[in-house]
Amino acid sequence: MVHPLFVSFSRKIMAKHLLVIQHTPWEKPGRYLIQAARELKVRLDVCQVWRDALPDIRSYDGLVVLGGTPNVYEEGRYFFLREEKKLIRRAVNDDMPYLGFCLGHQLLADAFGARVGPNFTTSVGFVPGQLTSDGRRHLLFREMPSSIPLYKWHTQAVLPPLPKEMEILVTSRDCEIEAISVQGRPHLVGLQFDNFAASPQDVREWVNSDLGWLLKAGADAMKLIKDAEEQETLIGAQFDIIFNNFLSLIHQ
Repeated sequence: MVHPLFVSFSRKIMAKHLLVIQHTPWEKPGRYLIQAARELKVRLDVCQVWRDALPDIRSYDGLVVLGGTPNVYEEGRYFFLREEKKLIRRAVNDDMPYLGFCLGHQLLADAFGARVGPNFTTSVGFVPGQLTSDGRRHLLFREMPSSIPLYKWHTQAVLPPLPKEMEILVTSRDCEIEAISVQGRPHLVGLQFDNFAASPQDVREWVNSDLGWLLKAGADAMKLIKDAEEQETLIGAQFDIIFNNFLSLIHQ
């Protein structure tokens, strides 16, 4: 079963229909993603994989895979990961547009044989990210500045070196590989950062839902929320651009 967020749209617009895979109850489609989808007349079907069967992806225009508690290699602990990995490989083989965040970014890398493991530091909060030369050329970051704020919440990361067909689009002081794509296939992208859910409301929910992990990471919960409030206008506007750019990469 999937949970449609938007089921009505203008008949004059050929609306895009995306499948969103959610791994953890509180890491749901964020306000920036929902807002961007609504403005662009995109239908989102959410599959909560810890309780829903994965649907047939052939009726969708693209796949959005969110983050969550599981690590890529924890198939024994999270029963759904094995089938989800098969679905992602099928989507990649079928050249379906793919946008992954955090775990979704790592699962895309895993599908191409990249290594995923502990990052050199726990990365939580808002950090500046820098577009690489490949990132500045990539259509996902069209009309974006070379430095952008990133909302981070992870200990695992995609590790270098990448397979030869993959390219790094964004890097930061906290994580070498903040965004990836595939050469010649710009519609396959992964983002280690969670800007889709960086609104103050979402950050408060993440803090409340994952407070134990946050305290172990040594993060300042109040500063996280304050930073989200200060960055709200900028990150919201930039996410609109990124999501619109992703939609432009979907085959017509």
